[in-house]
Amino acid sequence: MGVVKDPDVARRIARAVVSDIALYNTKKVEEGVRNDTLFDLLKEEIEEGRRYYLSRVDPEIAESTNYFNQALVDVLLKPTGRIPSKIW
Repeated sequence: MGVVKDPDVARRIARAVVSDIALYNTKKVEEGVRNDTLFDLLKEEIEEGRRYYLSRVDPEIAESTNYFNQALVDVLLKPTGRIPSKIW
């Protein structure tokens, strides 16, 4: 695997990584949203995912975009809007 220089591919990698985090940690996601501790509960998984993303994407793209953070919101957080929480 080489380093990705295409911004569209970088965005898809970020979304895929965060999708995997959500998929393999459904209980933590639900608990984290309910208790407003989502990012604390998934800290290690998010850091690991970010490291992987950064290893796959050209540093210039990674530094000039916020694809990974956007994916955290769009893929991890937005779909949980149905879960009762004090943060909504």
